[in-house]
Amino acid sequence: MSTELVVLFVLSVVCDVFGQIAFKFGADALPEFSSQRWQPFAHALIADRWVGLGLIIYVAEFIIWVRILTLAPLGIAFPLASLNILAITLVGRLWLGEETGPSQWLGALLITAGVILVAGTI
Repeated sequence: MSTELVVLFVLSVVCDVFGQIAFKFGADALPEFSSQRWQPFAHALIADRWVGLGLIIYVAEFIIWVRILTLAPLGIAFPLASLNILAITLVGRLWLGEETGPSQWLGALLITAGVILVAGTI
């Protein structure tokens, strides 16, 4: 695997993690959603700076992802992008203090093991 591809995958995972963190901060600040009062929710969603930051980060990730797809087959690239599952689980636990149960850790580790197997085919 080329150095450029490794760097792009790392950037993609970092963007995904920080994009999800921004969305989480934004979501925590949103008002309660109900079908009768959806307009205040929609307005708050559009106006929230964390949601906006998450969208900007995801635009950057989209550009990175398209470049990755010019360098690697989709069947290899997509499984490698799944490293974000382990990264988001770790950040959620360590930074946000979210509870992470044994089955969540096992699932994240099994996905990571699968990614390692797929990466070995490059």
